[in-house]
Amino acid sequence: MYNEKVCGIIFSNTHDDIITELTANRTLGSVPYGGRYRLIDFPLSNMVRSGIDQVGIITKYNYQSLIDHLGSGREWDLTRKVGGLHILPPFGNTVHNGIYRGKLEALYSSVAFLTHSKCKYVVMSDCNIISNMDYRKLVEYHIEKGADITVIYKDTNVSEEQAMCSTLLKVDNKSRVIETMIGSKTSGQHLLGLDVFVMEREFLVDLIRESNAKGVYDFDRDILQARNKELNIVGYEYDGFIEDVCTMQSYYHANMDLLNPEARKVLFPADRPVYTKIRDEVPVKYGIDAVAKNSLIADGCIIEGDVENSILFRGVIVKPGAKIKNSIVMQGTVVGSKCEVNYVIADKNVVINDYRVVTGTMDYPVYLAKNSRV
Repeated sequence: MYNEKVCGIIFSNTHDDIITELTANRTLGSVPYGGRYRLIDFPLSNMVRSGIDQVGIITKYNYQSLIDHLGSGREWDLTRKVGGLHILPPFGNTVHNGIYRGKLEALYSSVAFLTHSKCKYVVMSDCNIISNMDYRKLVEYHIEKGADITVIYKDTNVSEEQAMCSTLLKVDNKSRVIETMIGSKTSGQHLLGLDVFVMEREFLVDLIRESNAKGVYDFDRDILQARNKELNIVGYEYDGFIEDVCTMQSYYHANMDLLNPEARKVLFPADRPVYTKIRDEVPVKYGIDAVAKNSLIADGCIIEGDVENSILFRGVIVKPGAKIKNSIVMQGTVVGSKCEVNYVIADKNVVINDYRVVTGTMDYPVYLAKNSRV
């Protein structure tokens, strides 16, 4: 077991362009998931459970809901005099009017966080991968291999759409990364990069400053791909459960998978909790004619109709005679009387008027924008 201190960095806005409907008014990190969570809860909880007590959250734009969700970091035990949670806005240095183009520029704008830190190693993560990982094993592996950079991957079946917005790796028999494919038009069994990395802090700071001097900004393309022969970049295989949110369809299925008790058991084991913002809500209120089957229904909901194979976030109101199936209904949405809703993703505070029928398909669910009326 290593004794050196580890700090964390989470990129809240990376991949915002992959599900633009949900990130029009929020960061990817603050996209709701599973009835009560946000996507950032998973990498942040992974870090906290792994003993990382200093975490920087790099933002870009639309981060008001993220700040509201994270607050001071109390729910993650990150309200501390030393270390704790740090929100890192994109204006730390003058880089293209403050709006960075890639991870390296984002890190340069927040390099003071790293230079002032006392940690030996840095774990970096995006928010698009939903998992329950122990980063301590990753850091131990990194030290054991003597690597410059260690990246987590999963050997899995990859769809063409998933490959187009992901980084695929090839490793040799010593786990060294020998090829990096970015946005490849391919499918099948591949080593899918999970956008989690570990490096020594001083190495990362030097890399950031060198990259800024050279005018390069894309970590995957300019470091993992362009310098894989020069640097000792090692892959660490993760064989646990993941959900990769890279399209609206994958977001829909990642939520629907939680209706399977086995998936919930793996993602939320009793000894490895996922922390999130606590809201004091009243229990769900069911009307006399309400029916609920195979659904996750959060606190504060009022159910007077039928709900089946669906996920309802806090404060959803389902009026008498309404039928909701195979849908994700976010906080504060009202489903009117005699409505029929099937294969729908309803964002926050949507109002579906009485007698409306809104239907999509399993592969192409209908999306209702935040605050819209149907």
